[in-house]
Amino acid sequence: MDSSRQKLHYTEIHEAYEAHYYDASSMKYRSRFIYDWLFNHIDLSNASIADLACGSGYNSLAVMERFSGVRTVGFDISEPACASYQRTTGNPAYAIDLTRPTGTTEQFDGAIVVGGLHHCVADLAQTLRNIAVMVKPGGHLLMMEPSADFALNVVREKWYASDKYFDAPTEQALSHDAILKQAAPYFEGEAVRYFGGLAYFLILNSLVMRVPLGVKPMLWPIVKPIEVAFGNIPWSGMYPCFLAKWKRTSVPVSGDVTVQ
Repeated sequence: MDSSRQKLHYTEIHEAYEAHYYDASSMKYRSRFIYDWLFNHIDLSNASIADLACGSGYNSLAVMERFSGVRTVGFDISEPACASYQRTTGNPAYAIDLTRPTGTTEQFDGAIVVGGLHHCVADLAQTLRNIAVMVKPGGHLLMMEPSADFALNVVREKWYASDKYFDAPTEQALSHDAILKQAAPYFEGEAVRYFGGLAYFLILNSLVMRVPLGVKPMLWPIVKPIEVAFGNIPWSGMYPCFLAKWKRTSVPVSGDVTVQ
């Protein structure tokens, strides 16, 4: 697989992606069902944070709103996304391909990636090593990704293959336990939570579900309580996504990682 097609794909759909995934309704969803859990019991005050697959920077804004003195830096394969990130946050952003040796030398107190790792399947092992280089020992990697353990994942794979908003050869859902094993010995898992119901599809993923932007504010108060109730079902296979908190170990990175 060639990850360069990811760069072309997300450059082409950048404006539509930004409009649907970072509108007011989507940000309410992120705050309630993603950020509240990811940032709970973690203090990132005065920390340096790498925002991986940063998009337009709204995940970094959420970090800065919740913790004082945070410094964020964005990283994305798309130049338009990096430009948007800098406009949104006022912080630097760099265009890099995480599936290849990056030459990045700066280390951060932590990193966040929201829906980014599943775009790195061209070389996920290299991606995880790159991230391990970027995160200081003891630092956290906070993530949200589509779950391959979802009972309807076969349907999702067919959806990926047929929808123009996906690039099926270079993205696929991930199994949390499998990628955590792949990330060893550089990361250890601290917590994982599976989630995603009606609001996940109609609000957060309105672009691929073809939900008009003007309809989302009317849908949000209806689907939010349904999402809360659905989240109490104790079976991971019910949920299309997972949230995870990992901690960087003290093991030095080995393997094919270029350091300048």
